[in-house]
Amino acid sequence: MRFLPVFLDLKAGPVVLIGAGELLRAKLRVLSAAGAHIRVHAIDGNLDLGLSSEDAARIEIATADPLTADLAGVIAVVCAGAGDIGVAMSARAKALGLPVNVMDDLEHSSFIFPAIVDRGDVVVAIGTGGTSPVVARRVREKIEALLPARIGELAEFIGGFRKSVNERIAEFPLRRRFWERVIDGPIGAAVLAGRKGEADAALRAISDPSDFARADKPEGSVALVGAGPGDPDLLTIKALRALQDADIVFHDELVSPEILDRIRRDTTRVSVGRRVGKPGIGQDAINQRMIEAAQSGQRVVRLKGGDPFVFGRGGEEVEALRAAGVAYSIIPGITAGLGGSADFEVPLTYRQEATRITFLTAHKASDAEAVDWSTLTDTKMTVVVYMGMTAAPAVRAGLFAAGRSPETPVGVFARVTRPDAQGAIGTLRDLPELVGQIHGGPAILIIGDVIRHAGSLRRETPKQILSDLLDAAE
Repeated sequence: MRFLPVFLDLKAGPVVLIGAGELLRAKLRVLSAAGAHIRVHAIDGNLDLGLSSEDAARIEIATADPLTADLAGVIAVVCAGAGDIGVAMSARAKALGLPVNVMDDLEHSSFIFPAIVDRGDVVVAIGTGGTSPVVARRVREKIEALLPARIGELAEFIGGFRKSVNERIAEFPLRRRFWERVIDGPIGAAVLAGRKGEADAALRAISDPSDFARADKPEGSVALVGAGPGDPDLLTIKALRALQDADIVFHDELVSPEILDRIRRDTTRVSVGRRVGKPGIGQDAINQRMIEAAQSGQRVVRLKGGDPFVFGRGGEEVEALRAAGVAYSIIPGITAGLGGSADFEVPLTYRQEATRITFLTAHKASDAEAVDWSTLTDTKMTVVVYMGMTAAPAVRAGLFAAGRSPETPVGVFARVTRPDAQGAIGTLRDLPELVGQIHGGPAILIIGDVIRHAGSLRRETPKQILSDLLDAAE
């Protein structure tokens, strides 16, 4: 490690910035965003710095020669697009013992700019020793995805209580345990969810911080997490964090293996879902197991395909958790209807053609027979049927009986957003035959004129492309 990461107190004095053009303005934006007082030497004479009036109040335009200007009180020198002046300024700064950065010039720099993740009071700096800023940016993107958006607010929240709590807990290890319990428990979760008032009241309600820190039984919680339709890259950032934090995950059968791979390795995984026609443990048993795990102090994730509140029984589980007094949170996921729509380029709404959407489930013929199909005959309505492969003949019969045209466009889309996704398009008349072309579910049916706008159903792989070329050559 050549460069030691340090954090510079920008309130200690001005930063001198020397340079020209967009390079100067880019560095100016970085320093300004950090709240620095900046003394700018624009060596090209262009003073159009493109900053807001608020930022401009902290910027001093210097007209003197930077090589002879007074540097008393300056805390750092930065050169961006300064050419030979940057090299000369580096020598001057080093002679005065001032930190200096000459952009893209390690030889003449005593410090470098890291890639920065800024979350207010929480700042992460990523460096590659100046060798590859692009690699640093890629690492920053990964960290950006993992850090909660309100992690800085959590740090600020803790800072507001730290002195008063620490005065009440003499032993340092006990202090650490106290703050670990606050951050990892419902109080920290409330801050990260934007419920700072609730967190403030809960922390103030702790009458004996030492007893709270010594408590053997940690506070458990449940997160109802939507896994989306299958592609792990469609997991929300919040869902990924929940999977990484979980002690135990109760997951459906339809959650893809690639998503299960995102769970922390030492987390207990319990399959509680079922497929059509196969037995499961039942919703009441799932509720009870989640509650018992949370009451034992574990961080529980109930992982569901799609979204917990779209045919996922999330509402029933929330009611059970409320009744048991268990802390919970809800993390939505991309539902299969939206995933399939995007995957096969089927717009669920289309100006003047489709102005309404209805989502329904019909995984058995009896479900389809119970639907009032007469409400679904509007040609400007797109109907999305979940788990509709088995009930396809009953779906067709219901729509026919209600008066929907046999020529209504229909698409059957299976395993949407996954590499083996498959689709078949035709008309309502041919719906059962279209289902027969699909090799296994889960699948959704999309019914309506919007199907005419669908993209290609074929997934072109290098192997397929090579095969097509060979066929064409014969």
